[in-house]
Amino acid sequence: MLYPPIHELKKNVDSKYLVVTMAAKRARHLQDHPDDLMLDEYKTLKTVSRALEEIADNKVKEKH
Repeated sequence: MLYPPIHELKKNVDSKYLVVTMAAKRARHLQDHPDDLMLDEYKTLKTVSRALEEIADNKVKEKH
């Protein structure tokens, strides 16, 4: 099961496509800079899941 659920992700981001692109960019950043974390606690160690948790917590914003 996906954590965080898609309905939590869509509260902060309008489209699923945008969620995917934001998560991919953030996950790449976390790969390159593992100490650059935005949350105090994560439920997983995987970078993509951490990026999704940050999006659900409204820590990662869309760049225009």
